[in-house]
Amino acid sequence: MLSSTSRARRIWLPDVARSSVLLDFLLPAFVGTSTTRPFSYSSQCRSRIGNAPVSIPAEVNLRLLEPPPKRRVASRVEPPQIIEVEGPLGKMSMAIPTYMTLDQNLETRKAILKIPDRKERKQREMWGTTRAYLQNHVLGVSEGHNAILRLVGVGFRASVETTATTVKPEYPGQQYVSLKVGYSHPIELGLPRGVKASTPQPTRILLEGTDKEAVNQFAAEIRMWRKPEPYKGKGIFVNGETIRLKAKKIK
Repeated sequence: MLSSTSRARRIWLPDVARSSVLLDFLLPAFVGTSTTRPFSYSSQCRSRIGNAPVSIPAEVNLRLLEPPPKRRVASRVEPPQIIEVEGPLGKMSMAIPTYMTLDQNLETRKAILKIPDRKERKQREMWGTTRAYLQNHVLGVSEGHNAILRLVGVGFRASVETTATTVKPEYPGQQYVSLKVGYSHPIELGLPRGVKASTPQPTRILLEGTDKEAVNQFAAEIRMWRKPEPYKGKGIFVNGETIRLKAKKIK
């Protein structure tokens, strides 16, 4: 029988029968487990990249091409819109979704992408992505994109050749990057279309092109042949890539 000084309460718990009697000093331990606490009380700060205007240089022309005429056969997928970007370094085109519109101000040389419904998740995601692609295309045809690779290691060197013995040319006039990074066989990589390569130093490779994706993808393919390792710091580094050295293993 409980004394008068210790009061008892009857509560319902999933693991305890309803007839169970708990003392007051045990109640906070059970009741507090059901309360949840938010991770952060600050409001969400969403990205506004899609709403940012794209600056168009004076020597760059940007235009929205009309979609092709619809076919007689009914199709559920609508053809995307095509944006053509032309500059001193070349011409590029990209596709944008049909629900997206392009507003271009010729006086201020600004272009803004707009979407009809900002509450829809798919449109918000493609909004910022499409704007980033458009900005890269404008910079590509006006200034160009580049990637610098550093070869770190004893005897590592690279050169640009006009012929290759291990691979066949994919298009006429294709050049090849020849690597010597510690393998017994020659490594020859063909340059993709629109990408130029040069070797200012035997341990440096400079890639240039109008398409940022093609330049960085080819740089990643070169890096795959000798990834940077953390014990001696050897490998192929892209742009400002660094690696933290680990302590040597001592047996």
